[in-house]
Amino acid sequence: MKPENSDSSGSRRLLGRLKQALAEPAEGQERLDRITALIAEEMATPVCSIYLFRDADTLELCATEGLNTEAVHKTRMRMGEGLVGRVAASTQPINTGNAPSEAGFRYMPETGEEIYSAFLGVPIQRLGERLGVLVVQSKEPTPYGEDEVYALEVVAMVLAEMAELGAFVGEGAAMAAPHQHSVMVRGLSAQEGAAEGNVLLHEPRVVVTNPFADDSEAELHRLRKAVDKLRISVDEMLTGTDATEKDQREVLEAYRMFANSKGWLRRMEGDIQRGLSAEAAVEKEQTAARARMEQVPDPYLRERLHDLDDLSNRLLRLLTGQGDDTGVEMPDNPILVARNIGPGELLAYGRGLRGIILEEGSVGSHAAIVARALAIPLVINAERITTEALNGDHVLLDGDQGIIHLRPEDTVATAFRDKMAMATKAQERYASIRRVPATTVYGPTIRLDMNAGLMADLPSLRSSGADGVGLFRTELQFLVRSKVPRRGELASLYSRVLDAAGDKRVVFRTLDIGSDKVLPYMKPQDEPNPALGWRAIRVGLDKPGVMRMQLQALIRAANGRPLSIMFPFVAQFDEFRTVRQRFFDELEHEDKLGHVLPEEVEVGAMLETPSLAFAPKQFFDMADFISVGGNDLKQFFFAADRENERVRRRYDTLNVSFLTFLEWIVMRCKESRTPLSFCGEDAGRPVEALCFSAMGFRTLSMRPASIGPVKHLLRRSNLSEVREVIDEARASGAQSVRPAVMDWLRQQG
Repeated sequence: MKPENSDSSGSRRLLGRLKQALAEPAEGQERLDRITALIAEEMATPVCSIYLFRDADTLELCATEGLNTEAVHKTRMRMGEGLVGRVAASTQPINTGNAPSEAGFRYMPETGEEIYSAFLGVPIQRLGERLGVLVVQSKEPTPYGEDEVYALEVVAMVLAEMAELGAFVGEGAAMAAPHQHSVMVRGLSAQEGAAEGNVLLHEPRVVVTNPFADDSEAELHRLRKAVDKLRISVDEMLTGTDATEKDQREVLEAYRMFANSKGWLRRMEGDIQRGLSAEAAVEKEQTAARARMEQVPDPYLRERLHDLDDLSNRLLRLLTGQGDDTGVEMPDNPILVARNIGPGELLAYGRGLRGIILEEGSVGSHAAIVARALAIPLVINAERITTEALNGDHVLLDGDQGIIHLRPEDTVATAFRDKMAMATKAQERYASIRRVPATTVYGPTIRLDMNAGLMADLPSLRSSGADGVGLFRTELQFLVRSKVPRRGELASLYSRVLDAAGDKRVVFRTLDIGSDKVLPYMKPQDEPNPALGWRAIRVGLDKPGVMRMQLQALIRAANGRPLSIMFPFVAQFDEFRTVRQRFFDELEHEDKLGHVLPEEVEVGAMLETPSLAFAPKQFFDMADFISVGGNDLKQFFFAADRENERVRRRYDTLNVSFLTFLEWIVMRCKESRTPLSFCGEDAGRPVEALCFSAMGFRTLSMRPASIGPVKHLLRRSNLSEVREVIDEARASGAQSVRPAVMDWLRQQG
């Protein structure tokens, strides 16, 4: 091994030779072989090897100088197995003078490495994307020096960049062409529907086309100039922020701290002096920050590292000319791909989007609420989608199954289009029954309402054939603003909603925030289980000012018309009694101020907690109506988090226990003659809707697109016969009535 060298000439020389080797024409395997030989020669070390991922969990020896060449493409190990696997799993270097004594060491006899004691392995990675491991070995029982570790990290980073550009593909290639092969990604359905289109990255990947510095001084000048621009832009954001918006200012102050960090700039300058271009230097530090982010358990520190990650993206866009003014051209049939996105940003894209795919997110997140309001298919928790996708990539989104096909094969695309064509034909068939009621065979008529949350939803009230709006979500107007909306703004919006609905009933659900719906201007609560924490009516009870303002806005919006409101997440009678009284107090207050009161009022509650089903009879007598919030009620009934794929699919909505519980709720409402509805995703699934109706529900509220298929099935079904099928299945000891109901439906044709 070479002695440590404090200057950067060694790294520059190594990068210079590497650049020359990569510029020469060669196939993928030949290039890798040249690189291992070059590194071994330049670092004066007998062994240099490159291990690349064959799949997500398996590393393969793809090139070596010094080990047995017959082991190439034969030696493999799992993630975390051996020292190479440990480097890949931890994304941290391992540097030791006595490799066999290290924890997890695995001896691979086919490589002939038993004579080498010293081991240095560094990850080949790019912005959290693990590509492989670069290793050097030596007989001398001493660790490699700091300069050698740094030089190998720089080379690994360049290899990752060149892999991004396809430098190692071709005949005899050692790795697959990036972003060219078909990929299927499984996520979680947050909004049903299917879409075909082209990827629109919310934060486009910046591909560093030249990681080498031809002129280090010029690169240093470019970096410093871009950092100055970045600092000015952060200062301008701070200046334009309202002094009262404390949380937002805290985030921007953290931005400014990182942007002015001398250590951050000094490390990037050092990278350039060792031979990297300005972009490559920024990305090297960003990759290191991403690796640290994965290792940090503390959520606050992770958030701060995320700030640094965001600043690096901004700096890269400045260096490459992809600044905020240039933007990205919207492809045809855009399907938005992002790690996560706020409601305001999503609304800015508007209804032009065909679909949305998020790497993170939750079914109750801001983005999911907006997607449902816009009726745009949404898949969340799509692992590595932002790494796999490039702008303009052909993509198929199956929001029903939570599956994404990126750059699909022709056979997959054809089958997907056939499925979409069948769905379109079905919708055309449903259009013919849009104006007729959902009257069942020999039985009652079921009222079918729609859920909404934006003014843009209201045209669906006519086109879908909905009888009214069974749930108007009022939190979106709070989520998309940087501060609490004014009472007048809300009153104007609610008034326009009532205008658009005409003579059809609209039920306004009061503010449902908390859990995963945190207002930008509200300090997040550090709760171990937010879904069971400080949310919805609990926030309203503890923050009466916001509730009062919203109730006043609703009363003024009615302006003499009927007004229906319901309170979410009521867990006990006393909560409902308290908020109901607050509403009547506001009616009295508005009357004294001379405002026109609603012609009539209905005050209801959402039954989303099992406890409310067992409330005293006075609750059912007092409530003007009750709406079962199926999404939350089901997860609490089964103790199965609907965000958790492992458990949520274990429990069927048509489970006998759950249907029996719903039957209990129906009975209690009948005793008090309290109107009852079922609201949620399951209400919009035809088979589930049929069973709910058979159990006694006479109102269902769902997304507009579901009304046609639900009405189509109800109008062809005899609820008495369905109830007999359900009762027989329950009596037989079946766990779910679904198989029996499906058999009956097949018999009906």
